Amino acid sequence: MKKVLIIYPHFPPSNLAGVHRPRLFARHLPAFGWEPLILTVHEDHYEEKPDHALVKLLPAGLRIEKVKAFKRKGPIGDIGLRGFFQLYKKAKEIIRKEQPDFLYIPIPSFYCALLGRLLHAHTGIKYGIDYIDPWVHSFPGSEKTFSRHWFSTKLAKMLEPIAVKKASLITGVAEGYYLPVLKRNPRLQNIVSGAMPYGGEKEDHDIISMLHIEPYLFKKKAGKVQLVYAGAMLPKAYEPLEKIFEAIVSAKEAFADVEFHFIGTGSSPNDPVGYNIKPLAERYGLWNTIVFEYPGRIPYLDVLVHLNMADAAFILGSTEPHYTPSKVYQSILSGKPLLAVLHAESSAVKVTENSGAGIVLAFNGPDDTDRIRDEFARCFSRFRDFMRTFRKENVNAAVFNEYSALAVTGKLAKLLDEAVLKKKGNDQ
Repeated sequence: MKKVLIIYPHFPPSNLAGVHRPRLFARHLPAFGWEPLILTVHEDHYEEKPDHALVKLLPAGLRIEKVKAFKRKGPIGDIGLRGFFQLYKKAKEIIRKEQPDFLYIPIPSFYCALLGRLLHAHTGIKYGIDYIDPWVHSFPGSEKTFSRHWFSTKLAKMLEPIAVKKASLITGVAEGYYLPVLKRNPRLQNIVSGAMPYGGEKEDHDIISMLHIEPYLFKKKAGKVQLVYAGAMLPKAYEPLEKIFEAIVSAKEAFADVEFHFIGTGSSPNDPVGYNIKPLAERYGLWNTIVFEYPGRIPYLDVLVHLNMADAAFILGSTEPHYTPSKVYQSILSGKPLLAVLHAESSAVKVTENSGAGIVLAFNGPDDTDRIRDEFARCFSRFRDFMRTFRKENVNAAVFNEYSALAVTGKLAKLLDEAVLKKKGNDQ
């Protein structure tokens, strides 16, 4: 059994979405000949409220090493930065004592990517970086000189080449997250790389019945069609959402019995009033009648409970084609039909349609969003008909097999094997 050291500063009981990436990898890697060892920051140093129920989802016997972190001082709140020295020190100790075969670092926290370069320099261990989110990315406001986002973008462009220079493996949730990294860093062209979306885990859904969690954000209403969107809003998803709202306003009677519930879409995980959807819904007169938002992040299993209670899952992509079917897969595991508005090039389009899991309104990027406004009402009418005949057992599950947590981890294991065995790495 080969051993991989995974450094990720958040881990259950952290309730941040990113923890499920290393959690599910750690669960299934042993099936492919890799023993995972998690190195993280102790939950006492997290700023977010912990969700201790998540610990029940961890595999028995998983080894987890925890370190301390410095207290937050002013703007320095990133856990990867506050725990950087402690993570480095402990990782170096583990590598020298136990000699793991590989070091794997999902990001963000982006600063942790630098640990790979440092540990490689001092121990010789091969390392890989997994892009859960893009590091160098243009955010709204980053073009404003000396703004916070401007500084973040400049810093990212400076630090990323340092972090990836000696890497043996670059992966990402989608190709669009890591291919630009390879283009920006030509010496990485022959590096081992690959994409693995978030995998869906059936056992996460199975455990809900044993925990007896009751929904509390909203209740089931007779005569209402309730759809749930769960998770953060993509920065470039607001334009498609606005077109949806325009469509609803123009055909409001057709949506009189419909409720869209947005969960965890706020500006920050801990802000219960950090609304992102509400201002837009108020502008169109839809707030608290058709559109509802619960901006704060709630525990992961609580999200699944609300999804299980709803009539359908609502999937919203962005004007970029990077959206992957992972959230679609989770919705399927809940047994709910899907209504999706996606970029036509998103892999989630074919997966949803070919599996018979839902109805998709596809559009071709930022210049084609008017299509959403013009067709959403008709699309929703078709979705009503689809819901009446939908049966979970009729969904072609084989289409989703490659997006299970087990299958996704199998892809990672193959890439790890290749990176370890490759003789001419990035040191040449």
